[in-house]
Amino acid sequence: MPELNQKMIELRNICRTFYLGDQAVRALNQVNLRIEQGEYISVMGPSGSGKSTLLNAIGLLDRPDNGEYIIDGINTSVLDEEQRAHFRRDKIGFVFQSYHLIGRLNARENIALPMVLAGVPPKQREVAVEQVLAKLGLTDRAHHLPKQLSGGQRQRVAIGRAILMSPSILLADEPTGNLDSKSGAEVIEVLEQLNQQGITLLVVTHDLSLGKRAQRRIKMVDGKIAEDISR
Repeated sequence: MPELNQKMIELRNICRTFYLGDQAVRALNQVNLRIEQGEYISVMGPSGSGKSTLLNAIGLLDRPDNGEYIIDGINTSVLDEEQRAHFRRDKIGFVFQSYHLIGRLNARENIALPMVLAGVPPKQREVAVEQVLAKLGLTDRAHHLPKQLSGGQRQRVAIGRAILMSPSILLADEPTGNLDSKSGAEVIEVLEQLNQQGITLLVVTHDLSLGKRAQRRIKMVDGKIAEDISR
């Protein structure tokens, strides 16, 4: 576990309301949260409790209605969409339950995509992708399409894509939800190794045994943080 010595994330009175017809649903209700660099946090709670909405707010995928969200001392609430996109690209990696890989691209090309979009020169990109493939044990699968990979291998490709730009924060939304127990355990081991190397890791999960692995466990209920337990 890396040394925790820097407040990286702070949410102050964050609110987010969605409307289903004429009915207002308060997905986040006055959420206050501080996260230090290098923490490993699980976010749990029943369906509809606000877990994924919280993750989307932290990942700058969704803009809260009210409150302030601060990363590394910068108030992201006042950034425009282009600034938020650059912040997301440079600081945050995402891993989703459904992988979101591009079927016509092989593993190497899927992992390389963030650097392609960022305009990183090919030689620099190639070195970075090779390092990620090796780190995740995917070198011998580099030229395989997603349909030629197992679920666990697909999720490792998704993790590789998420960490290629060396983000300081990794957000995982039900990363083992589509995997068998063996593949799920392998994916969690990869995520935990990344955390041990210094990345801040937040995992949304319904799996109680997975949630208990984190050093800090947050329980969401009705858009609020009902529990925040460290061990």
